[in-house]
Amino acid sequence: MPIYLLNEEFIFPDPEEAEDGVVAVGGDLHPMRLLEAYRNGIFPWYDQNDPIIWHSPDPRMVLFPSRLKISKSMKSLFKKNHFRVTFDKQFSLVIAQCANVRGKDRSDTWINIEIQKAYIELNKLGWAHSVEVWDEKDVLVGGLYGVAMGKCFFGESMFSLADNASKYGFITLVQNLIERDYELIDCQVYTHHLASLGAELILRHDFLGLLDSGLEGEILPQNWQEWKFENLILK
Repeated sequence: MPIYLLNEEFIFPDPEEAEDGVVAVGGDLHPMRLLEAYRNGIFPWYDQNDPIIWHSPDPRMVLFPSRLKISKSMKSLFKKNHFRVTFDKQFSLVIAQCANVRGKDRSDTWINIEIQKAYIELNKLGWAHSVEVWDEKDVLVGGLYGVAMGKCFFGESMFSLADNASKYGFITLVQNLIERDYELIDCQVYTHHLASLGAELILRHDFLGLLDSGLEGEILPQNWQEWKFENLILK
C-alpha cells in the first residue's frame, strides 16, 4: 500500500489502511492538524532528521480507567502522601524533561524542539495537559503529558527522576479521570511499565470504535490548572 503524503489540508487517510502502522508522512504540526489526527486515532512520531511520520499502530495499547492496577507498594506511597501532584502548572518543563529521556542506544529524542513548541501551543489552547510530581522539597521529580478530547486522554510521554514518581503521577491522573467519567486512555504502544498498571493491547479496529464513542457530543478545550490533588485511593 502507498504511503500518503500530506498537503496543506488538515485531513488524513483512513487509519485502517495504515501499513505497519504508518498512515502518512509530511504536513506540519499545526494545532488543527494535530487535533484532527487525534480524532482519527493518529499521532506524530518521528526522528529529528526525518519528515513528520503519522502513526496508527495495530494492535493499540490502551488503559480502560476502571482496570487500573495499583500495587501494594504504590498504595503504601499514597498512604504516606509521598509526593505532591499538580496539573498544568509546568507544562513546558514537563515536556522538556520528557525530551531528556533517552533509550539505551539513542543519543537523540523524538520530542524535538518542533514537537515541544507544537504541544506547548496545544496546552495554551486547552487541549494538551501535564501532570507534575513534586518531592518534599518541591523539586519536580516526575510527570507526564498528553492530549484530552471528549472522554479520551491520549498519553504522549512521561519521565521520572525519583523511584515511582511517574507511576504516582499516572495513577493520580487516572483516578481524576475516573472521577470525570473518562472512558479511554490511549497509551499508543506496548511497554512493560504501562502493562503493569493495567494497560492492554486491543485491535486498532476496536480502538477506533471506542474512540468514536468517546468523542461523541460537544468537545471543548479544558482548564486543568484548578484540578486539585485528591488521594482518591484512600476513599
